[in-house]
Amino acid sequence: MTGFLKKWMPKRFRKDGVTIPVVRLHGAIMAGGSQFRPALNLASASTVLEKAFSMKDAPAVAISINSPGGSPVQSRLIYQRIRDLAAEKNKRVIVFVEDVAASGGYMIALAGDEIIADPTSIVGSIGVVSGGFGFPELLKKIGVERRVYTAGQNKVMLDPFQPEKEKDIEFLKGLQLEIHEIFIGMVKARRGHLLADNLEIFSGLFWTGNRAKDLGLIDGLGDMRGELKKRFGDKTTLQLISGARGLFGRRQPGATISGDMAERITASAISGLADVAEEKALWGRFGL
Repeated sequence: MTGFLKKWMPKRFRKDGVTIPVVRLHGAIMAGGSQFRPALNLASASTVLEKAFSMKDAPAVAISINSPGGSPVQSRLIYQRIRDLAAEKNKRVIVFVEDVAASGGYMIALAGDEIIADPTSIVGSIGVVSGGFGFPELLKKIGVERRVYTAGQNKVMLDPFQPEKEKDIEFLKGLQLEIHEIFIGMVKARRGHLLADNLEIFSGLFWTGNRAKDLGLIDGLGDMRGELKKRFGDKTTLQLISGARGLFGRRQPGATISGDMAERITASAISGLADVAEEKALWGRFGL
């Protein structure tokens, strides 16, 4: 409501407090997703972010993060979308960490003008990791012969059904170092003047909220409701911004898969098992 109209409204109909839109960015960060298992990525986050930043009367946007990380690409895309919207709509962004904002989760948190965490939150893990399994010996034991035909000598690089090659590992580590440098650059650009002089900050280690504050990775300790009321007044209300919902009230994912329905269900089931294993591994690093 504009200030002019509000002035002439009867007092009992006026809304004195401010409303702060809240966006929850929770879960492992990965491309894809389905209506049965939504993933945290740009496609799934963009709609709610647009809605939150479009609330004209809100002085700020609050973002709740609870993520162990995942895809560096999707993490950076979400980070960039938040910063672009903040500049476009002239909004302050306040990030609140719940259980964990680590690796890609912390990369997204860097989009905040301020980062607030609980003293027991897990924060950090500024590094890059790749994981997988190797099965060459298993194939020999069960009598299976691996047959791969390629055009291009590196098309089977890091094939889990073949023995590891030193040159493949060196190539992968080179990619990881490049991504790590980009991550470090983002941290320094957003928080360089606040960071403690401690080389372990970029080693991949992670800390509690208490320690993260000492290192300059976050700005303060607290909870969303208490912090926002302290800043904007006791009459401040929080409005959770939700995405579109589909069948049975499930949230719609940000992307869909085309093709035959049976094929889609089968593909989703197989992909879902892999996603579940990957997600559990990500959370498991932090004891969650």
